[in-house]
Amino acid sequence: MQPEVLAITMNEPPSPARPWRPHRVVVIAPSPVSMFNLAIPELLFAKVEIDGAPGYELTVCTPEPGRVATTGGLDLYVERGLDAVADADTVLVAGTGERYALDPRTVEAVRTAAAEGRRITSICSGAFVLAEAGLLDGRSATTYWELSEELRRRYPALDLKGDVLYVEDEGVMTSSGYAAGIDMCLHVIRTDYGAAVANRVARAALVAPVRPGGQTQFTQTPLPAERGVACADTRGWAMRNLDRPLTLTDLARHAGVSVRTLTRRFHAESGVSPLQWLLHQRIERAKELLETTALAMDQIAEASGLGSADSLRAHLVRRTGLTPSAYRASFSRLERVG
Repeated sequence: MQPEVLAITMNEPPSPARPWRPHRVVVIAPSPVSMFNLAIPELLFAKVEIDGAPGYELTVCTPEPGRVATTGGLDLYVERGLDAVADADTVLVAGTGERYALDPRTVEAVRTAAAEGRRITSICSGAFVLAEAGLLDGRSATTYWELSEELRRRYPALDLKGDVLYVEDEGVMTSSGYAAGIDMCLHVIRTDYGAAVANRVARAALVAPVRPGGQTQFTQTPLPAERGVACADTRGWAMRNLDRPLTLTDLARHAGVSVRTLTRRFHAESGVSPLQWLLHQRIERAKELLETTALAMDQIAEASGLGSADSLRAHLVRRTGLTPSAYRASFSRLERVG
């Protein structure tokens, strides 16, 4: 069943046969719940007005009404129980600090809501509830990057997109943590009421109006933990010479071994090939220079060993979803003048 409000356009007032009502969003607060996760839907959905009427009706519920612990050590009072889910058009599961002993009542409420055709969403570790309900089997999903491997390990039937902001797959949406929940909620508003309404809400909330779900989470993309020191000196030497056009032969010569031996040892210690490791370090160096200097793009490309401004752009877009200029605009640590 599709929510009624989706069929009402901005230029078509409701008819007597299709009376207006706000889109009903029910937020489930699993204990201990993230206070920030709970604040996001209230902050954004409450700002939506259509011809002077509220666009959303927001309800917070929990399996056991009353005092609900939070991950910040405070308690909240939540009045409604999970019966509220029956009236929802969209169900949003907030993140929780308890990912292993999930309340079966919450899991069943989400599973039932999905079976009835309601849109299901989650922020951060709320994805574990959706996965436990079986809603992510065979679907693309994401969660906060630090929890990605845990989610993948526990629920291997899902298609984890571990480095994106949010994912929508057949009416089920999952987002990463923190500000990615804002991006997902703006996407919901944009889907329901259009870009103009979503942009107006974003301006009111002082957040960026559009960050595509496929954009990465802007973490320091981790390499596997190093498991040895045989190549440590060569790794250190390479880090000091990233601006040089290093080859496998250069690395092997520094290590005093054959290319084949270097590749085998490097992979055993670092989990990746020497050239994969080198490219990762070059991109990280370029990101650092974009954040901390005013160097031109070709200078950054040269200093990081990426060669040209075009190469820098291609690698950065592939890694972060942003062009070098956009990355600098978002993350520069330099003081802005004027």
